[in-house]
Amino acid sequence: MELSKVTALMKATALELAILTGHLVLYPSGIAAERLSPAPTATGPDATIAPGARPVVLLHGFVDNRSVFVLLRRALARHGRDCVESLNYSPLTCDLRGAAELLGRRVEEIRARTGHAEVDIVGHSLGGLVARYYVQRLGGDTRVRTLVMLGTPHSGTTVAARLADAHPLVRQMRPGSEVLRELAGPAPGCRTRFVSFWSDLDQVMVPVETARLDHPDLLVHNVRVSGIGHLALPVHPTVAAGVLGALDAGGPVARGAHEGEPGAASVA
Repeated sequence: MELSKVTALMKATALELAILTGHLVLYPSGIAAERLSPAPTATGPDATIAPGARPVVLLHGFVDNRSVFVLLRRALARHGRDCVESLNYSPLTCDLRGAAELLGRRVEEIRARTGHAEVDIVGHSLGGLVARYYVQRLGGDTRVRTLVMLGTPHSGTTVAARLADAHPLVRQMRPGSEVLRELAGPAPGCRTRFVSFWSDLDQVMVPVETARLDHPDLLVHNVRVSGIGHLALPVHPTVAAGVLGALDAGGPVARGAHEGEPGAASVA
C-alpha cells in the first residue's frame, strides 16, 4: 500500500476513534425521545408554509440513537431548516420492515402537525436502509421529497456476513439478504430523489462501493467522500455541506446516475 494511502487511513482511523469517544459521551442524552416541534403559526387566512422549509427527519444506524446527529442538526438549523426531528427506533427491533413502518407513522404525524405534504429524510448506515424500504416498499415516495443516505449498505456489507449469530438487523445487512433482494427489485415510478454518500475509507462498508446506490428505476445521485470513515459521515462539516446542498437542490436527477455522469459529484 502506498505511503499516502497508509497516512490517509491512519488519519481517518484516529478521527474515527475521537468521534467514537465523543459519541459515547453524548449517547445517554439521545436515549429518550425528543420533544416534537410545535406546529407552525399562520399569520393570516392565506398564510402558507414556505416550500423550501420542508421538515427533515433524521434516522440513526444500528444500536445508535439521535445523539449521532447533534452537529448535523445544528448545521441544518443554521441554514433555515427550523423543523428537524430525529426518530429513535428500539435496539430490540428485529426486522427492518418494522422500523420502516414506524418511520411511516412518524412521517404521517409530522405532515399532519406541520401542514407539509412532503418531508426530507437523512439516514445514517442502517437508517438509510430503513428509510429506503419505507420509500420503495411502503409508498413513502409520495411523502418523501429527498432521501439522503450516509454510509448505507445498499448491496450489503461483508462485515455483517462475518458475524455468524448476529442480531437479526445485522443479518438483514448481509449481501443477498431477503430485504436487500426486495430493495433491488423493480421500483417503477418511484418519485423520491436519492442521494447516497459513500466514503473510500469506510471500514464498516465492505466493499466501500456497497454504499453506492445503483438502481435503474431510482433517481440517484452518488457522492464519493474521501479521507473519512463511517462514524465521521454524520458529523464531518464537508458532508454536512453536501447534505444541505442535496436537500436544497430542486433540479431533476438522472435515473441510475453515478460518478462521471450528470447528476453525480465527488466531495474531497
